[in-house]
Amino acid sequence: MELIGDERLDYLLADEHLRIIQSKTVFAFSLDAVLLARFASIPIQRGNILDLCSGNGVIPMLLSKRTKAHVTGVEIQERLYHMAKRSVQYNELEAQISFIHGDLKEMKDILPQSSYDTVTCNPPYFKTPKATEHNVNEHLTIARHEVKCTLLDVIQACKRYVKPGGKVALVHRPERLVDILELCRAHHLEPKRMQLVYPKQHKEANMLLIEAIRDGKPGLKILPPLFIYDKDGTYTKEAEEIIYGN
Repeated sequence: MELIGDERLDYLLADEHLRIIQSKTVFAFSLDAVLLARFASIPIQRGNILDLCSGNGVIPMLLSKRTKAHVTGVEIQERLYHMAKRSVQYNELEAQISFIHGDLKEMKDILPQSSYDTVTCNPPYFKTPKATEHNVNEHLTIARHEVKCTLLDVIQACKRYVKPGGKVALVHRPERLVDILELCRAHHLEPKRMQLVYPKQHKEANMLLIEAIRDGKPGLKILPPLFIYDKDGTYTKEAEEIIYGN
């Protein structure tokens, strides 16, 4: 396995069998990706899953532990795309996971439309239109700020590729909830499940998990809140089970 620059080969959480290429200066996955991979409703045996804004491929790799369906990841940054591909090759998952290097706004001639059972996405969170508000690291700027795609672009792409009755799962910031709900309904994605994630009790929520069904009937289920840390700073039992799969 060839590692470039400051890349390292990490264990994928507590899994002794899967490893993933990461870099402190290019990309390393965070908790939001782990929560989304566990939250999303996916086919277990057969089907097709699409992951947009794939980064280093962490969500497709985590999903591979839950399903036998094929997972396709789309990533705009060439360096991250190659990191993801090498991780999949290292873990011998090429038969189940594939990646496409490209812009999610320009996949119409590459990806089959209205054909995926589930579409997942951990998109850039921040509008931050001014360059002075961006991260000084270009890789992190693209991953975190809406410079290559907006929330509207993401919702449009999800609608384009999910099949009727299929599901779209996103992780985002709570302050964008109204935007997400409005855009989903405007594009015939009916929100069906939602969960707010809190760092600990008595703190404001800092993450939002939401799932919608294409052409679904109205009816949103609000799941119990998820707290990540106990008072002593250790993971709550529920968070530990999600993160480590116990």
